[in-house]
Amino acid sequence: MIKDAQGTPVGSLEVEDRGSGKSIVTVAVAGLPPGFHGFHVHSKGVCDPTAKDPATGSPFFSAGSHLDTSSHPNHRGDLPNLLVGKDGTGGASYLTDRFSVEQLLTGQGTAIVVHSKPDNMANIPDRYAAGGKAGPDADTLKSGDSGARLACGVITGQ
Repeated sequence: MIKDAQGTPVGSLEVEDRGSGKSIVTVAVAGLPPGFHGFHVHSKGVCDPTAKDPATGSPFFSAGSHLDTSSHPNHRGDLPNLLVGKDGTGGASYLTDRFSVEQLLTGQGTAIVVHSKPDNMANIPDRYAAGGKAGPDADTLKSGDSGARLACGVITGQ
């Protein structure tokens, strides 16, 4: 179950083991703002809307960072952007080899997070510069400039 910061259910997620190190991720949402949204697996299975990011005030800071801390867009938890229609609904299904169901359930668990903006997947042309250096800056490499966390759901074995 995916809920917004007010605790209202806005969607569901299912992750299914397909064998050979692959998983199918299926999501359905309703009641979200239209447009593309970053859609990521985060490193902790905790979705506390009162846990605010000290830098941005965004809720669900308890979910931690993206699953895997390698350079963006190669985080294991990065999924394609989620497109929400004008009516606030959206859905998608992805086949991925970035994680298995078992990996999502071990340790501290994991959470799925829907962000306010699309993830640019660090696709910043070299003509852009940050700190005098061409290419993406540290924020883009961390989260793809996907913005605040709108909704969160703990990934469970149920």
